[in-house]
Amino acid sequence: MASSAERMAQGMSFGAFSKASELKKRIWFTLAALVVYRLGTYIPLPGIDPVILAEIFQQAQGGILGMFDMFAGGALGRMTIFALNIMPYISAAIIMQLMTAVSPNLEALKKEGEAGRKKINQYTRYLTVLLATVQAYGIAVGLENLPASTGSPVIDPGLFFRFTAVVTLVGGTVFLMWLGEQITARGVGNGISLIIFAGIVANLPSALVGTLELGRTGALSAIIIIFLLVMAVAVIAFIVFIERSQRRILIQYPKRQMGNQMFGGDTSHLPLKLNVSGVIPPIFASSILLMPATMAQFSASGGTGPEWMTTAAALLGRGQPLYLTIYISMIVFFAFFYTAIVFNPAETAENLRKYGGFIPGIRPGKNTADYLDYVLTRLTVAGAAYLAAVCILPEILISQYSVPFYFGGTSLLIVVTVTMDTVAQVQSHLLAHQYEGLVKKSKLRGRRG
Repeated sequence: MASSAERMAQGMSFGAFSKASELKKRIWFTLAALVVYRLGTYIPLPGIDPVILAEIFQQAQGGILGMFDMFAGGALGRMTIFALNIMPYISAAIIMQLMTAVSPNLEALKKEGEAGRKKINQYTRYLTVLLATVQAYGIAVGLENLPASTGSPVIDPGLFFRFTAVVTLVGGTVFLMWLGEQITARGVGNGISLIIFAGIVANLPSALVGTLELGRTGALSAIIIIFLLVMAVAVIAFIVFIERSQRRILIQYPKRQMGNQMFGGDTSHLPLKLNVSGVIPPIFASSILLMPATMAQFSASGGTGPEWMTTAAALLGRGQPLYLTIYISMIVFFAFFYTAIVFNPAETAENLRKYGGFIPGIRPGKNTADYLDYVLTRLTVAGAAYLAAVCILPEILISQYSVPFYFGGTSLLIVVTVTMDTVAQVQSHLLAHQYEGLVKKSKLRGRRG
């Protein structure tokens, strides 16, 4: 019975999709924007010798550098105009959210509604340009100090190369920031998440081929490859199960008499996701940890950096205890921090009291807020543990068996979560289109009557 209902719903969805012209335009715009992004990941940075750079990157990609290149969709390994990707914008967004939580002025600006949100977004863009400039200059200097056996990857080192590198890399990041905002406004899904998603998915086929090649050469046994593929499928199923898990809190509405009729007395549920923060904590943690670790590895691989930089690169390597500890701590912190931003128990309790709703056995007002905060804290603990387990356990296996990073927990978490969110938005557009069709039909029938 349930399967037949699902098939009918799918048939209605396909029929509605064929008629939803606005949704098709949004999907085509999203695909076109992602194609533009992928083309940009192949436009090289001026003044770079790609052959020498590929040799250096081949030696260094076994560590944190390969993970950064995964988020950049291969743009870092090819040192293209999108080498910084969208990470400076994510870092700027993190800083602005932290500042909003501690600065009374920014908090007041946030409460001003749409105007305040636009102002904060403008500050985020300015901070993105500043962070991208610093990071681009660090990459330019790092490239000049990367000697290889066949020479330096920079054809003509000097001030002019640094200037052009900074302008190009910052321009690439700003363009991606604008492109992500356009996808969010005119396309389907969250633009920033889809850009990271596209970079990971684009390299999945080559990662699978590379893993099978390791099996062919004998570097990995067939049993280990099968185990890793089964583990990837199990992790995907686990992510889908947890992301759909909810804690439903019963809400009761009292009966009200208006004239001779009784209204109300209904019950509903307040759904709280097990993982309220979604994929934000791993992305935030990665964006903060990747840049300093990458710069440290650049300096260490060049052999010209200070000794403490070489030590830092070794400690922040994949699977190292310090790297895992910092990564887990950041994931847990951002899980609690982002949950506190997106869900306010006091505000929810006040809204329930305003509309006459209450939780059975809990007094309205402060007691309801305390109860919601208690439930949300327990859910966040479980959600943070789930995020840490999904992101860290594959990290250990990757560091032990040198499997491509695309089968790691962070990449799978981003791919699955972004896919689910995008599909949910597509379904919401289809429902809106169906409602519009019903309204038009009812108006036509009313006119005929």
